[in-house]
Amino acid sequence: MDRDMDLKGCEGLQSWSAPRTEEPRGRPMRLLAVNAYRGPHLYSATPMIRLQLDLADLESFPTDRLPGFVHRLGSLLPGLLHHGCGNRDAGGFARRLTDGTWLGHVTEHVALELQTLAGHPVARGKTRAQKDRPGVYNVMFAYQDEAVGRLAGEMALRLVDSLLPAGLRGVTGLPPAAGPFILEAAQATLAAAVRRAALGPTTAALVEAARRRGIPVARLNEQSLVRLGWGSRQQLIRASVTGGTSLMAAEAAGDKAFAKRLLAEAGIPVPRGEVVRTADAAAAAAARIDGPVVTKPLDGNHGRGVNLNLRDPDAVAWGFQQAAQHGRRVIVEEQYEGRDYRILVVDRKVVAVAERRPAAVVGDGRQTIAELVETVNRDPRRGQGHEAVMTRITLDDHARAHLAGQGLTVDTVPAQGAEVILRTTANLSTGGLAIDRTDEIHPDNAAIARRAAAIIGLDVAGIDFLAPDIARSVRETGGGIVEVNAAPGFRMHLAPSIGAGRDVAGPVIDMLFPKGRPARIPVVAITGTNGKSTTVRMVEQILARRGSTVGFTTTSGVYIGAERILKADASGPVSARMVLADPTVEVAVLETARGGILREGLGFDRCDVGCVLNISDDHLGLKGVVTLEDLAAVKSVVTESVSRRGVSVLNADDPLTRRMARHAGGRIGYFSMQDDAECRAFVAAHVAQGGLAAVLERTSAGEQLVLLDGPRQMRVALVCAVPSTLAGQARFNIANALAAILIAYGLGTPVDTIAAGLGAFQSSFADNPGRLNVHDAHGFRVIVDYAHNPAGIAALGKLVRSLRPSHGRAIGCVSIPGDRRDGDILAMGAAAAELFDDIVFREKPDGRGRRPGEVIGLLRQGALEAGCSPARIQGLPLETDAIAACLERARAGDLVVLLPTDVEAAWAQVLAFQSGVRSDA
Repeated sequence: MDRDMDLKGCEGLQSWSAPRTEEPRGRPMRLLAVNAYRGPHLYSATPMIRLQLDLADLESFPTDRLPGFVHRLGSLLPGLLHHGCGNRDAGGFARRLTDGTWLGHVTEHVALELQTLAGHPVARGKTRAQKDRPGVYNVMFAYQDEAVGRLAGEMALRLVDSLLPAGLRGVTGLPPAAGPFILEAAQATLAAAVRRAALGPTTAALVEAARRRGIPVARLNEQSLVRLGWGSRQQLIRASVTGGTSLMAAEAAGDKAFAKRLLAEAGIPVPRGEVVRTADAAAAAAARIDGPVVTKPLDGNHGRGVNLNLRDPDAVAWGFQQAAQHGRRVIVEEQYEGRDYRILVVDRKVVAVAERRPAAVVGDGRQTIAELVETVNRDPRRGQGHEAVMTRITLDDHARAHLAGQGLTVDTVPAQGAEVILRTTANLSTGGLAIDRTDEIHPDNAAIARRAAAIIGLDVAGIDFLAPDIARSVRETGGGIVEVNAAPGFRMHLAPSIGAGRDVAGPVIDMLFPKGRPARIPVVAITGTNGKSTTVRMVEQILARRGSTVGFTTTSGVYIGAERILKADASGPVSARMVLADPTVEVAVLETARGGILREGLGFDRCDVGCVLNISDDHLGLKGVVTLEDLAAVKSVVTESVSRRGVSVLNADDPLTRRMARHAGGRIGYFSMQDDAECRAFVAAHVAQGGLAAVLERTSAGEQLVLLDGPRQMRVALVCAVPSTLAGQARFNIANALAAILIAYGLGTPVDTIAAGLGAFQSSFADNPGRLNVHDAHGFRVIVDYAHNPAGIAALGKLVRSLRPSHGRAIGCVSIPGDRRDGDILAMGAAAAELFDDIVFREKPDGRGRRPGEVIGLLRQGALEAGCSPARIQGLPLETDAIAACLERARAGDLVVLLPTDVEAAWAQVLAFQSGVRSDA
């Protein structure tokens, strides 16, 4: 079906709508938020732009209730009528428009179409209603470049808004518009953004070749600097300059006279020549050469300032002046007769050969040379600079001078079929043509090119070669190398004007990442409600013992080995990318929190081991996460991103994490405390089928951590030999250790190394700051722990109860972030009441938008409702004051439990406390 038929059909399907006597009016759409998912996220593994859009009163106006909307939209963007939707059949979206769909869905498809028309074809998108906010939609669509995608989203909203009845227009939340929406202007703006974002042909080809091999790619600036790979395995490129390109070699190639001397001394055929600084010296040098000469700048490129076939002193002087505009020193050299070839050498191998011909036009007996150039430049393959496979021809001073030398001007009308050469040089950057000659090069000529690249020392070299015929040896025909170029462009080989394109980027990627050398470092991602930081540090301790440099992230910061390079809550994608970018890191272990996944997605496209420790009440009611099932869906993004050969580590004791196995990547490994018969049976069945598990077993020697790999049973360690479990009293750290065992084993770590790492890991501030840190120097015991939700305090409570028989009173400093639901804050207060004899509630620095005193009030209410006496409760807003109050209340033998936000400041305050411990007398 052609587009006209589509439009007619669309118009007919709208014709049923009766005219309205009154134009509808109401609240217009509101753009609430815009963010970019840069890695796998809740909705897709594809990077997407998300618009959070409130349809307001337009929730009541799907497209079938907007007379003429579908027809006007299809008239503006007829390509939309071919979009698939749901079942992906062409035309599916057109049917949805006619049947009635909401404007968020329409905006998604318009944003995709606008990007495609601008030169960034994209097809994936999703629109989902936010179930806790009626009328609010998450509108998501793929992008190639983030800035282009964001702009497309804005343009899509403006276009949709412009088609609405006047009483419903005026979408809010967008930047102020300069005037009414005009599609042509919007498309021009997007096209300009696409051009700004575009990589040059050489870099683009290398990036595409890397992506085909699954190599991570990161653009580091607005030019062509690109990082390929992760961590210690990364390689940098800038166009065809690689991290292995020698600076000395590049400088030698840039000094053309020096390069020629090196080649000549090695027996490579090169033209005779001299370096001069004046026009007179140039003429004298030409006289000594005695024949046609070439003048060019000593360190020029792209053919700038190069002139050929200069035969008399005046011509040589003119050539000198042209070259001197691009450098003070000028080469005057013998001109080889023959055709101009570029031989591309990569890693000492010839990978492509192109014949270059200068810009030219062919007469038709009617048009002037200027008009013929204009006609040639209309070829869609031609663009400005290096943006297209060929460059537009410009009639500059050089071209006019060359025409004058032929007795022509730009106004001359060449005869039918007469070819007019417009320049002396054959560079593509000045409008020349390229003809592929890769299969024709004579072995002698290929050998000369390979030797030249090796002599100069370039890993990627463009050899400029003049010869009568590349298929015949220059040893017989004459000719040779006129230049060796660092950073050669690939454009002429990728898409020659005539002949087959060559994959010249692939050999470069093969050189950077030879077979058997991966581009990725192992990546571990650990998520869950509680225990993430501790498990990260356990795994780091194990992997460091096998000699790996580990980069890891936690809520305390970013660490490379033992050094913290950034103090921050570093559990999101920005911190993950920081670790993956570090060239010293051999393994990445990343705490991966819910917030970063919702905000931006993961900081990587896939991981080798993904772990979900547990799912419990926390952060519910925030960012569309309402239920525990919603939270589990967010956390499961980690295990869904595990590579096919990786391992997904799941908590068999948690029904929500256990369910993630159906969509998890790689091999499934369960960990279990085996506290009940059902869990024991589940794990036993999994292992019986060849599955992987780590379990707690009760033996005559004591509790043991055991690794099960199908029929293999490996005893890792006794619980009493794992210090972080406090001889088994810290049950949550037993579970964390089981997860760490599976993670390390999934990375190929020997069991004895795993045991040694767990045996060395202490529950100390040095090893695990803010996580079950114990201090006994003041005559009473202090525990500092980051438990900040009801599940966390419940797990800690089991430990506190086990310690109570050997201690006096239990005193707690308790709070919860203010962005939690009222019910969560009340529950935290109730849990504290059941656990502590005396409680000091505080709220700063984690009020998160609550009114002063509101968090303390809710915590107090929860404690009172749990039966706590008011005399046992104190409220102090500041964390430092609350900690001080707890420490000052303590008597000999008491247990003080501090649950701070700023764990480092809290620990320092504990160490600095001047104890005046009292007895119970």
